[in-house]
Amino acid sequence: MYKAFGIVNSSSRNIRVEGLEDYRPIGAFSFLGRYRMVDFPISNLSNSGIDRIQIYVKEKPRTLVSHIGTGRHYNINSKSGRLQILFTDSDQRNNIYNTDIASYYENMECIEEMHHPYVVITPDYMVYTADFSKLIEQHIQSEADITLLYHAVDNAKDAYLNCNILNLNKQKGVLSIEPNHGNAKNRNIFMDTYIMKKDLFIELIRKAKAISSAFTLADIINELHDELDVRGVSHRGFFASITDFQSYYNANMDLIDIKAAQTLFDPEWPIYTRTNDSCPTHYYKTAQIRNSVVSNGCQVEGTIENSILGRGCIIHKDAVIKNSVILSGAEIGEGVHVENQVVDKMVKILHVKEVVSDPALPGYIKRRDIL
Repeated sequence: MYKAFGIVNSSSRNIRVEGLEDYRPIGAFSFLGRYRMVDFPISNLSNSGIDRIQIYVKEKPRTLVSHIGTGRHYNINSKSGRLQILFTDSDQRNNIYNTDIASYYENMECIEEMHHPYVVITPDYMVYTADFSKLIEQHIQSEADITLLYHAVDNAKDAYLNCNILNLNKQKGVLSIEPNHGNAKNRNIFMDTYIMKKDLFIELIRKAKAISSAFTLADIINELHDELDVRGVSHRGFFASITDFQSYYNANMDLIDIKAAQTLFDPEWPIYTRTNDSCPTHYYKTAQIRNSVVSNGCQVEGTIENSILGRGCIIHKDAVIKNSVILSGAEIGEGVHVENQVVDKMVKILHVKEVVSDPALPGYIKRRDIL
């Protein structure tokens, strides 16, 4: 294994998940009932043999810090490994300054202290699996300065509109990184994942800061394109980018399909998460479950169809849940109909008998609300 450390970067400035992001950073979002978004990049790094990991957090860090804890549940070597949470001061008065470069520059001393010659940078808002040890080896053999990971899609006109794309030549060399304007179906979506030498990374941070306080890492790579050999590597398997409320809902719903889930979850490549001791879910005689993901600790008397239930949810008799994502600790009262919704943690829907939204515009129920 080539010596590398990992960076999990907090979400970029053009991302906003309405409702959910009011209470926690994207890395702390519940995903598929039992995971958090940050579990995927940390698990990829850990499974790849990378056990020195920096996690950057901009705001509302409490839930993320609580979930990560000591990092023992990520199978990090307790003697040589370390999960380091680094905080940055975001400037809420002008979002243009809230860049990844600003975060790195503020924590430059922590980056310089790393003794590893290579760095892998991966985002907290994308869901995928990748073996970074193979990618580092491929990067070194190619003799490229920087390797970028991308995912080829055929629906870029309607999706991934807050993501960047890679323009490539025939040899997979990166010609430019630019926003996806939705003017073509087939695009190479940049997965905000970089592999390079640590010394080059530090050099890019300093050059970006000197050129513009608004520059991102992608901006400085574009600026120095003629001086750098930048290569793209294609990703295979499940890929989701959580850049807004609709994409969060869609990514959860997509993984209800077992075939889609099998392209993400592999017994040989586990996704680690913080677990809590709780009893198995209790299904009563009146319960009817179809095509759904139900976490442990729930009590189900009603009907659940094409939905996801987080831990410890209570679904009373004659309640119906369809096409919805129900986060942990929610309670759905007797005879209540919930359809096309994202229901946040600890919500109680007891008095309102119908909460239904348009399938194209799923609704959101705020955390700890009582309806």
